Amino acid sequence: MDVVAIAAALGLAFALGISDAPNATSALVASRAAGWRAAIAFSFAFHLLGALVGGTAVAMTINGIVNVNADDLSSVYAAACLAAIAFVSTAARHGIPSSATYGVVGGLAGAALAAGGWNAIRWGGFHDFRPYGMIGTLGGLVLSPVLGVCVGFAVRGVLGRALRSGTRRLLGPVRGAVWCAAGSVALSDGVNDGQKAMGLGAGVLVATGRLSAFSIPFWLRAVTALALALGTAVGGGRVIRRVGTGYFRPDSVDVLAAEASAAGVIFGAAALGAPVSTAETVTASFVGVGADRHPRHVRWVGVVHTLSAWAITVPVCAALGAALFLCARLIG
Repeated sequence: MDVVAIAAALGLAFALGISDAPNATSALVASRAAGWRAAIAFSFAFHLLGALVGGTAVAMTINGIVNVNADDLSSVYAAACLAAIAFVSTAARHGIPSSATYGVVGGLAGAALAAGGWNAIRWGGFHDFRPYGMIGTLGGLVLSPVLGVCVGFAVRGVLGRALRSGTRRLLGPVRGAVWCAAGSVALSDGVNDGQKAMGLGAGVLVATGRLSAFSIPFWLRAVTALALALGTAVGGGRVIRRVGTGYFRPDSVDVLAAEASAAGVIFGAAALGAPVSTAETVTASFVGVGADRHPRHVRWVGVVHTLSAWAITVPVCAALGAALFLCARLIG
């Protein structure tokens, strides 16, 4: 089961890449700064780099959510990862933006409850603004889109006023800045998402005695980074189109504001050790930018559709995680 758990963690990294594929590629395509192939190659490179150079704060947070005995830990982690993978795969086939982060958190909750009841979850909270345990993790997931909307709204307002009289003349520099902002999103996504899978893999290695203390070996970091980057390269085009143009029709300034805002929120979360949903944060930033232009510019039906998908992710994946853990216990 230990090998299965590590393989499932790598599968989670791939699923995280698929669910977050739109975050940099859609920005470049929607702003006409790049075509699909160039955008995907660019996203691949920066996700890979972000996962390789990221720290361990998020990994330690995700590894500290459950409190089960060492014999059950591999099964709990494998069940949680597989639940998230199944949900994200199903959502991607239907072109629905999903969050593997929400999925794995829900899967961890369900599998841990099946393994040991309420005491099998470290509920936690916040300490010096740093999240820990289930409550801290969920708190970060809830706060990040709120910040995304607020920062996106504010940044779009500042950029809109600054470029009001010269948007056409500055189109080239703006599109160049979009490349920088999209690269920042891909880099921050690699940092945050890569650590989620690495944290679970490292936790298994500690529980089985292959590591004496929690750390991320280079081989684990490298293969996780590659799995995440490959996921971004094969991410569904329908999801990319929805994030790029499904909420409103952005111009280059809109895309720049949304991507820069999301990158700032995600980098901040990674520094604090908060495992946030990149897809959710980027979407929230786009909504904030659209709302700054005018609420009628936002396609609220698309927003509600996406929110509905996210709302069911945690309970569905919790049920899947519990079922998969019980199946593993019966087989084992």
